[in-house]
Amino acid sequence: MPLDHDVIGVESEPYERSWTSKDTLLYAVGVGAGLGDPLRELPFTTENSAGVRQRVLPTFAVLAAQAPLGRRFGDFDPAMLVHAEQSFELHRELPPEGTVRTTSKVTGIYDKGSGALVVTEAAAVDAATGDPMITSRSSVFIRGEGGWGGDRGPRTTWEEPDRAPDHKLTYETRPEQALIYRLSGDRNPLHSDPAFAARAGFDRPILHGLCTYGVTGRALLHALTDGDPSRFRSMSGRFTTPVFPGESLTINIWVDDRTARFQTLKPDGRPAISHGVATFI
Repeated sequence: MPLDHDVIGVESEPYERSWTSKDTLLYAVGVGAGLGDPLRELPFTTENSAGVRQRVLPTFAVLAAQAPLGRRFGDFDPAMLVHAEQSFELHRELPPEGTVRTTSKVTGIYDKGSGALVVTEAAAVDAATGDPMITSRSSVFIRGEGGWGGDRGPRTTWEEPDRAPDHKLTYETRPEQALIYRLSGDRNPLHSDPAFAARAGFDRPILHGLCTYGVTGRALLHALTDGDPSRFRSMSGRFTTPVFPGESLTINIWVDDRTARFQTLKPDGRPAISHGVATFI
């Protein structure tokens, strides 16, 4: 069944989502906080350490702002869908527990030839005050759904700076990282079921793109803001190459005033996340 282009621009009904202190702690561990040095990131991994108040990793914003779309945009094999791009903007620091009210919509469906790129946007406000909290934008690539001769979509330009990175950080992931991360809500069997992963063309389950994104966000947070989430404003990136649980990730960061470009590389040097941009104060 072709994708339904009539969904473009149709805003969903408001969707309310709450999270607890436990949810944000589990998310932090799910993206590797504390791995290798359990004392290094206590504000994100504990709620009762002496002299340490709990805080939230900025990339949790992507999960907090997730909401169902008002309508399905077509029927397709879910094994053919991969996360292509993700960005978010924080309008305030996230609290360890809270509630947001989110509306979402499809903003574009583009013909990439071998597949379709579906772009969505979500706007989350504080449920109690109505104040803006998160704007999240995401795109997914659906293999086999392109080729109708439609608009290929806007082109984005990104160039790697012609100099050594200002920061180069390598973070490990656990062999069981996907099993921990999935407990934050993404139960897609692509990341846990070998049979489902084989249908998608992988010899074993891959790591969630948003887990790689969260590991990268930790590196950016520590390199750009000395670990202070109140100074983190936005992050965007393109998922380029799948990561397998247990692989290390090297994040190269180039800083220009209050904007940073970044790439996340696999052990073989291929980019897992490219076209990375983050802003901070």
